[in-house]
Amino acid sequence: MIQRRTSQFDMVLSTRMLSMVVLLSLTVVLFVFFRSDAFYVRQIEVGGLNHLTAEEVFTLSGVANMHLFWIDPAVVRESVLRSPSVSDANVRVGWPPHLVQIEIREREPALIWEQAGVRTWIDVQGRVMQQRADLTDMLRIVVEGVEAPVGPNVLIPQSVVAGALQLRTIYPEMNAFLYDPNEGLGFQDSRGWRVWFGEGTAMAAKDNVYRAIVADLQARHIQPEFIDVGDINAPYYKIWWGPEETSASDA
Repeated sequence: MIQRRTSQFDMVLSTRMLSMVVLLSLTVVLFVFFRSDAFYVRQIEVGGLNHLTAEEVFTLSGVANMHLFWIDPAVVRESVLRSPSVSDANVRVGWPPHLVQIEIREREPALIWEQAGVRTWIDVQGRVMQQRADLTDMLRIVVEGVEAPVGPNVLIPQSVVAGALQLRTIYPEMNAFLYDPNEGLGFQDSRGWRVWFGEGTAMAAKDNVYRAIVADLQARHIQPEFIDVGDINAPYYKIWWGPEETSASDA
């Protein structure tokens, strides 16, 4: 009986010792986990970069100096997607040394938008993005009649973007077009007048009307001040000078 009591006592003591060892081990692990610098984010790994920099994505992510335990990949993704230059992002959280990995997909600029002397990039959906490089072969739209630069949250109408890209296919030699909020897209013809095409995707048909008007005016030795084919069903022009020396005429 005495030996049996001793065995039970030893068993209880061993169980308590094991529990203490486990508790002490967990305490050490938690101390290392929360106190070790290895589990705090000082930098991230970024893939898919084209125009953005890893430093910009790091700032957008909002994870600087955060502990690994408190990082929510969904929240980080939403933070990165706030940038108009990012169309999608995939966030993975791992263990040291690869704590946070972000793979992004950037929006591709379709044209340069120059307003009040400030240039920005515009994608095909009309989203405004920061210009991050000087791409000389990209189409440029120069805005007239507006004194303030375009804001970061402004959405350029897709009819303007699509129309500009169509005009580029018709006039590939031109690297810049004009834009007026009232007249739409246009350019300064090398023969001395301006032409306005409005907006939308019917630029080829409008150009046919424009060329017909020019041929008619030149045949009659009339110099227009401008030609407007924005409304293809009601084009008009203003005469600069002609045989009858009138100041204006509608067609």
